[in-house]
Amino acid sequence: MSVLRPMDKLPDLNRATVLLVGTQDALLQKLAESMLQEQCASELRVHLANSLPLPSNVNRPRIDLIVFVINLHSQYSLRNVEECLSHVDSSFFLGKVCFLATGAGRESHCSVHQNTVIKLAHTYRSPLLFCDLEVESFRVTMAQRLVRMLQICAGHVPGISAVNLLSLLRRSDSPPSKEL
Repeated sequence: MSVLRPMDKLPDLNRATVLLVGTQDALLQKLAESMLQEQCASELRVHLANSLPLPSNVNRPRIDLIVFVINLHSQYSLRNVEECLSHVDSSFFLGKVCFLATGAGRESHCSVHQNTVIKLAHTYRSPLLFCDLEVESFRVTMAQRLVRMLQICAGHVPGISAVNLLSLLRRSDSPPSKEL
């Protein structure tokens, strides 16, 4: 068990691998299935994990994108993601990590405030996406977006890199860090 590094394994030709990290197995599984149903020029691999670090495994493929899924209805979900972040090498945060907050549709039931998640994403300079994964149409749309991000992060889209993607996803109207 060690820190996850983006370049610790060689890339596979025409293969892209995403790691979904979160505490809600059923929602992660549904999101993974939606991603695998998307048309993709490369072979798509989706791995699920409740937490990090991952066990040291020689056969594990290179991870091209990590998606941390935070359920806004669960403090445990937020704490789990915060603990997992220490097991990710800082070079992953150059466009190969994103946060996905789910459950924002029912704000009255939220135990994690949206600003907390926004601050977390801002601290790690990573994109934050909101989606209610329990609604199938939203989940399918998010799966399409994540597959496209994964293709870019894996280097399968000519002319754009993960760092370029990071700058494209950054909000132009985001407040300076001292305002957060």
